[in-house]
Amino acid sequence: MSLAFKLSRGVLNTITPPIPLAYTWATKYRLSHGPLLDMSQYIHLDTWREYQVSLRSPRYRKLWLWRLRRLAASVTARLKESLFSVRQWQTRCALYTGDTIAINASDMSLTSGCNLAFVATIMTLADAGDEVILPVPWYFNHHMTLTMLGITTVPLKTRPEDGFIPSVSECQTLITSKTRAIVLITPNNPTGATYSPEVIADFSRLAHERGIALIVDETYRDFITTELPPHSLFSKPSWREHLIHLFSFSKAYGVPGHRLGLVVASPTFHTSLGKVLDTLQICPPRPIQLAIAPILASLRPGVIQTALALEARREIFRAHLPPGWSIGSIGGYFAFVRHPFPGHGSAEVCQRLAEELGIVVLPAAFFAAELDESEDRWIRFSVANCDDDRVRAVCARLTKCEAVFGWEKEA
Repeated sequence: MSLAFKLSRGVLNTITPPIPLAYTWATKYRLSHGPLLDMSQYIHLDTWREYQVSLRSPRYRKLWLWRLRRLAASVTARLKESLFSVRQWQTRCALYTGDTIAINASDMSLTSGCNLAFVATIMTLADAGDEVILPVPWYFNHHMTLTMLGITTVPLKTRPEDGFIPSVSECQTLITSKTRAIVLITPNNPTGATYSPEVIADFSRLAHERGIALIVDETYRDFITTELPPHSLFSKPSWREHLIHLFSFSKAYGVPGHRLGLVVASPTFHTSLGKVLDTLQICPPRPIQLAIAPILASLRPGVIQTALALEARREIFRAHLPPGWSIGSIGGYFAFVRHPFPGHGSAEVCQRLAEELGIVVLPAAFFAAELDESEDRWIRFSVANCDDDRVRAVCARLTKCEAVFGWEKEA
């Protein structure tokens, strides 16, 4: 149907969200090899089930009803205070440990999800015609945001031989007078690559030296199971001069769909960010804040158990992946896997996996604007979206590709 009015050029130039396409492929599967196995999205099922059970318990139902009868003016402050104390809580997978950590409640803004946190941050930082550096493969919603706002995406290629870790020296060559920010996601979506504290520190120094923002999206940082914190950027008060940290509650705390994110940055930045947030959201959702603010610290042991369970699940995936399928990087929720069929692009392979074998995964083509033939061999598997048995079932089903597709594997 035609329209009598014009649409925004920025919106028209933005790609259509790609995940529904993968589910369109899945609708054509006829259960010929068993139930549909979905490794496309990233809801940790165990955490989500536990969360649903907790909300149905009499204790939390009473808590919700009691709190929702009252004005919730102080709930955001309460949640910020909880976050601040949790950040200094000493656990094996503590967020950022140490007595010298320099984060205050005034450094935080809660948002209606982490995607909105990114949109609002970019709107605060950059204008149409400016540039933002994104490592490739990128999270497609980040690229969509930049395109919609008329901001130029400058791709920083990552390579399998480097474990899909971005190069600081290569990034330095991409900075121009129009550059407003460098964006990092660690652990990464889609590759699963976890950037070392040293790499993050190098990017931080580069951003500070060049007078641009470093945006670090740490949606999946709670699933790092090493003894050390993911980085030490918050240990010096000078972090406020250039660092912007983004976080999502939905992954770690198992509350997808309730849309609660976080921006940590200088209070000076929040003064301008607040203007954007007031027009986009007015305020973040209150019910989920009411639910988790008083119990946030008590949820940390469960977060740690989830991280350990995912670590074990990644090892199951690694151990059972059939020969020819090669893991380039793995971490957090994701594994980035090279398929063994030369001459066939990632979208073609993923479409046939969904339609004929009932495996729903996402192609590298969803995470980049342009790919050469070698780059278009990669597929994102979301290890968090299946239980252990289904991860094994996915790997077993992958062994049928040659026979079902009639393709020859790479020698």
